[in-house]
Amino acid sequence: MIAGFEVLHKDIAGRLGRLRVGEKVVRTPALLPVVNPHLQVVSPAEMSAMGVEALITNAYIFFRSEQFRDRALDPGLHSVLDFPGVIMTDSGSFQLSVYGDVELDNRETLEFQKRIGSDIVVPLDLPTPPGADRKRAEAELDITLSRVKEARDIIGNGPLIAAPVQGGLFEDLREEAGRAVSRLGSVVTPIGAVVPLMENYRYRELVRVVLAAKKGLSPGACVHLFGAGHPVMLALAVAMGCDLFDSAAYALYAKQGRYLTVHGTLSLDDLVELPCSCSICRAHTAEDLRTSPERERLLALHNLHVTLAEILRIRQAIRDGTLWELVDERCRSHPRLLDGYRELLRAAPLLEASDRATKRRFFYRGYESCLRTEVVRYHRDLSRFALAGRVLVSFDNRSEPGYDACLGFRPPFGPFPPALAETFPIGQSEVPSWDTSMVRSGCEGIAILKAANPEAVFTVRCGSEWAFLVEDEVPGIEVLCDEA
Repeated sequence: MIAGFEVLHKDIAGRLGRLRVGEKVVRTPALLPVVNPHLQVVSPAEMSAMGVEALITNAYIFFRSEQFRDRALDPGLHSVLDFPGVIMTDSGSFQLSVYGDVELDNRETLEFQKRIGSDIVVPLDLPTPPGADRKRAEAELDITLSRVKEARDIIGNGPLIAAPVQGGLFEDLREEAGRAVSRLGSVVTPIGAVVPLMENYRYRELVRVVLAAKKGLSPGACVHLFGAGHPVMLALAVAMGCDLFDSAAYALYAKQGRYLTVHGTLSLDDLVELPCSCSICRAHTAEDLRTSPERERLLALHNLHVTLAEILRIRQAIRDGTLWELVDERCRSHPRLLDGYRELLRAAPLLEASDRATKRRFFYRGYESCLRTEVVRYHRDLSRFALAGRVLVSFDNRSEPGYDACLGFRPPFGPFPPALAETFPIGQSEVPSWDTSMVRSGCEGIAILKAANPEAVFTVRCGSEWAFLVEDEVPGIEVLCDEA
């Protein structure tokens, strides 16, 4: 099968791309709704009408089903589900992680997935839980990689093979696994066994695991984050570099009377108003939904609408170069998400290499903005400026006689020559009234520039409220105070 992944636009580590699977194309980032043939609350045909280009189902369920097994074999999976797009089949590893055993081996599940006409097949990987020790994680990773290699011989030129990246919480193992599946030429690379982290709001560890895997993965790999599908965390996941997501949350939450939003999950029983403009919420009141005999189905449709809309919002943010702002907004919905966001910011020096050089804007949203990739890049590039003689850095951006160079000052970036006043990021940054965090970050830029030009003599002119901060952050520099 002809397959490949093409990246069209980037922001942070997020990508707008096209995953080609034979004659079919999936635009990424993309959500693959989970479909259980026995519990189709929303039909695949309805999903297709909503813009879903790929879905995921479980080959093990079909293998065990008296009702659907023979129909999946003939006339085939696409006919049974009535879905024209890409269908990915999981192998049964989820059942393995939950129940401890499945009634088929790696070869059986791969051959069955191939026979039922799956577009993307998954070997029977071993999902290592977060609590596993290193010895277990290493042993299970070896087995998973051996099964990925076996899959190449079994599948041949058939469907696309998704090569899972395992390794538990051990970042070096995740990186090693990413490198190993990339050496095998894998196009789709799911990061597995992360559902327990998301279920327990362990987003800081989730970020570490994903970024470790990304270090080893080829830049051309289409990264699938297994089990991720709540709209509140999708922007964070995309910013880490994940391209595909799958989730049954839209249906499972509906069964529990839970109403998804981009800011978290609400109980339908507590709602007086429906804070959404999807077709379901426009046509019903909260009371309508609560009392409707189709409550579960209508709620599932809403949940799916909200999640798909968030995918579209993320795609547009990547095009606009505003993904950081969206991540910042979403991750303030929960303290643990904020932990994950801050962990991502700690990796900004790594992410900067894949981030775009120019963007539509830079909105300052608090001290976290000082850690963004744009600031990291600007500070790195400051060391390239060659200066000599007397240099003035003016907080009010005024030039004065008697200096060989007069620079402006724009926090959180720092000093800039007048010629760059209209270029990104200086000219496109929007900041509120200055605060200590942004000025301290700007002073870091002064210190970098001073260190890169040891023969130059630097003077900073600033208001009296910033003088002590400048002296603390850039020791030995001359500071001229303008009275407030």
